[in-house]
Amino acid sequence: MDADIARIYAEKQIDGLKPSYVLELLRLHAEGPMTITELAASVGRTHSALSQKVAAMRAAGWVRTVPGHDARSKKVTLTDDARRVAGRLAAEWRATEAALAEIEAEIPYPLSRVVTDIEQALARKSFHDRIAEKLAADPAWE
Repeated sequence: MDADIARIYAEKQIDGLKPSYVLELLRLHAEGPMTITELAASVGRTHSALSQKVAAMRAAGWVRTVPGHDARSKKVTLTDDARRVAGRLAAEWRATEAALAEIEAEIPYPLSRVVTDIEQALARKSFHDRIAEKLAADPAWE
């Protein structure tokens, strides 16, 4: 699905944008500059994960960091390029949500339920532990 969304961006000449950046870009567009901690909380991610993503988005030219309210803090803000495409990104988000709803209507098992079920299974035993168990039983891994 991400590849198809990226193709949509390419067709509109929105170059260098990863679909995984869009939620954060839309949040910054709606709420204005935020610290990494604030942005992480607003999208339900860890500070560490958002810090890495912000670095990647900054390198790609979608965000920049500016001084915060004190010398130790920084705020993440959109670049002019990001502000120019924010309306298109919001339209794509709405279209993607509608397309997912359409797919869910066509299949007997909602995608949202799949995610919840996978999260619950991973809470019982992590993906790492599952792989490690399989490798421990495989002589080729020795």
